[in-house]
Amino acid sequence: MKTLIQGGTLVNEGQSFEGSIIVEDGQISLILQGHTTPEASFDEIIDASGCFVLPGIIDDHVHFREPGLTEKADIDTESRAAAAGGVTTYFDMPNTVPQTTTIEALEEKQALAREKSHVNYAFFFGATNSNTELFAQLDPHRVPGIKLFMGSSTGNMLVDRREVLERIFSTSPLPIMTHCEDTAIINRNMAEAKQKYGDDPKVTHHPEIRSEEACYESTRLAVELAMQYGARLHVAHLTTEKELQLFGNDTHITAEATVSHLYFCDRDYNALGTRIKCNPAIKTQRDRDALREALNDGRITVVGTDHAPHLLSQKEGGCARAASGMPMIQFSLVTMLELVDQGVLTIERLVELMCHNPARLFEVSQRGYLREGYQADIVLVRPGAGWMVTKDVILSRCGWSPMENHMYLWRVERTICNGHTVYQQGRVDTSYIGQSVYFR
Repeated sequence: MKTLIQGGTLVNEGQSFEGSIIVEDGQISLILQGHTTPEASFDEIIDASGCFVLPGIIDDHVHFREPGLTEKADIDTESRAAAAGGVTTYFDMPNTVPQTTTIEALEEKQALAREKSHVNYAFFFGATNSNTELFAQLDPHRVPGIKLFMGSSTGNMLVDRREVLERIFSTSPLPIMTHCEDTAIINRNMAEAKQKYGDDPKVTHHPEIRSEEACYESTRLAVELAMQYGARLHVAHLTTEKELQLFGNDTHITAEATVSHLYFCDRDYNALGTRIKCNPAIKTQRDRDALREALNDGRITVVGTDHAPHLLSQKEGGCARAASGMPMIQFSLVTMLELVDQGVLTIERLVELMCHNPARLFEVSQRGYLREGYQADIVLVRPGAGWMVTKDVILSRCGWSPMENHMYLWRVERTICNGHTVYQQGRVDTSYIGQSVYFR
């Protein structure tokens, strides 16, 4: 199969230029600058006129809920949503049922994805208080990293004992991705809030309970341990201006921001309520603006989603009762493109944060760039194509989005995964199955 993508503006490695891409047998075989039309025959010619042509998005942080929580979502439904959002690769988190904290559970997830995932996939291995001896058995070419919950988790995935943390940071052969919130501080804040506001405080108090202090103290400890042991640390979903001062000086210590924390702030709780309740909490406009600024100076290295579907019935209540998490993968790229239009960042920087940097940090083989010899993971996006998010376009099984009724001016036209068009014109090719990601 030989395909020509022509007429678009290619965005790659800090540059934007008019050009064409030739795809053969699932890989990019040739990139041409300018209006040159190659003298060759093609099985398919894709007219990208008026579109920007980007590498497929790599989302380093999703919760696809399978196995065990499939009333909310599963690999099939959420990878459809990913494809519709221009995401060609995702890394799934381990807090499923069973938790991905054994070799058997990891292999089960990989087997499910081989049958059901419509884009490329990989799965984090979860750290517990008692499974560090399994790290050496992990295949470093198939696992992106160790996910460590240093707070805000259930069961034995909450690791907050100093001696266990030191063992993880000193022995992990893979990057460590941390969820950083100090549980003792959160519990103290929740107790105080319940005393003031009742057993289920309104969601507007969520950022007071899961506070700046709770985030900063846990993130500070993670950075301290990484520096002490020389570990490769990637801190998930930063939410505060204060935490940002811990980043930018050490290339082995990096941070992720999520689309949700870059887009929303505490003023949005009044309109959206628990639909934007997530852990760590969406905080002040000042924090959000600081995160946006950090996109451009290296303190934030990756933008992911923390895509975490729940049924709307599970989102009822307040700080204590409503589930935390929201589905965002289908609308992550177009939301970030909206921030491009607002002048928050350039489209070239967006591609660095959502494509190049995840590939570089996790050493993803042959993905994340528009390069000859790389897998043809490509997304075409069109500016000036207004459309509204309605329930009928939402592909996540949970059936809702915090972006409902929002008008976008960018549209994902086509998503190509390993040279195969997996999404176009509102339709996902559900016959297509993506590939397991290989890490160098």
